[in-house]
Amino acid sequence: MGFNVFKNTVLLFVLVLISCASKAKNNNINLNKNTSDTENIIVGANQTAAYMPLLKGKRIGIVANQTSVIFKNDIEYTHLVDSLQSLQINIKAVFAPEHGFRGTADAGEYVKDGIDSKTGIPIVSLYGNNKKPKPEQLQNLDLVIFDIQDVGARFYTYISTLHYVMEACAEQGIPVLILDRPNPNGHYVDGPILELENKSFVGMHPIPVVHGMTIGEYAQMINGEQWLENNAVSNITVIKMKNYHHNLPYSLPIKPSPNLPNDRAINLYPSLCFFEGTNVSAGRGTDSQFQIFGSPYLDKTIFNFEFTPQSNAGAKYPKHENKMCFGKNLKEINSLNELNLNWLIEAYKNTEKQEAFFNSFFIKLAGTKELQNQIESGLSEAKIKSSWQEGLIKFKKTREKYLIYN
Repeated sequence: MGFNVFKNTVLLFVLVLISCASKAKNNNINLNKNTSDTENIIVGANQTAAYMPLLKGKRIGIVANQTSVIFKNDIEYTHLVDSLQSLQINIKAVFAPEHGFRGTADAGEYVKDGIDSKTGIPIVSLYGNNKKPKPEQLQNLDLVIFDIQDVGARFYTYISTLHYVMEACAEQGIPVLILDRPNPNGHYVDGPILELENKSFVGMHPIPVVHGMTIGEYAQMINGEQWLENNAVSNITVIKMKNYHHNLPYSLPIKPSPNLPNDRAINLYPSLCFFEGTNVSAGRGTDSQFQIFGSPYLDKTIFNFEFTPQSNAGAKYPKHENKMCFGKNLKEINSLNELNLNWLIEAYKNTEKQEAFFNSFFIKLAGTKELQNQIESGLSEAKIKSSWQEGLIKFKKTREKYLIYN
């Protein structure tokens, strides 16, 4: 009897997906797309037979945004929350990370609590002053699902949200179900290791800038390295992907955040995000975010690409708004398999008033004071990177213990 009920539930689930998917066509399909490998990957959210039995009769919280979907195919999908609610799964709350539940808020923008207009489910913001769920916000929950697309950079804040969700749930004895997704920058590991005195929401753990792990693998590392407060251990279950490995190219079908619009931006993001800690724009306020860089202070005889940031949906008050910037267009370069520091070094060498180039945010992004000192001292990219190697070797050895995929 129980088996028949479960079988019927799964069948109903599939029928719901088929009927809903055509209403949720993706309008954010990325550029430079090679779908042959991507289409073979079955993400955690699509492994419905593996996790539906864990949800029945439970009061569920979901950490989700616009990427939390179940795919019918490469361009059609239905949102996880909508799908589960249609099957009478008892969803008590949605916890929204940076950029909000529907993924439209600016980076750093305050996201309010509220009610989702489509489902009527309460939304709890996990950004601003409430980065860690409070006990009362987890009250009466039996299970929390975490399903968010990450891009594999230390300063991309969804892994910080993962940490706080695991920690809060561990304190309340609530298990966490992680629906794993690919890391589009999972093919390499690079960058300086964060020093804990520079810990912040854009870098909480002693890892390099590019860590080469999926969310599920990273959660295992958080537990295994005892990074949670009081050495707590979160009761996690990872729903693994099928047909994924770290060197497999993956094109995200949905923008992970407003200013990462395509594959090129996602690939360049770990390298260009350093500019967020300088007076150089990384393209916010244009339609080429994290694919160009420039500022009014760069030597225009060297940096001959021009753009003018303007307020838009992803950047209401962009750096150098309405000012002509001189820089470089990186849209046609080959995809990166390592961090590029040469753009940062070249910009520093050819800017007006070098003392005004860096701001206090740069050390948080870099995770160390040393990188700024090295650039100011005139070190080459090769010499700077050689100083990272000991830390990277140690990290990679630790990382191996938590890898789920080759």
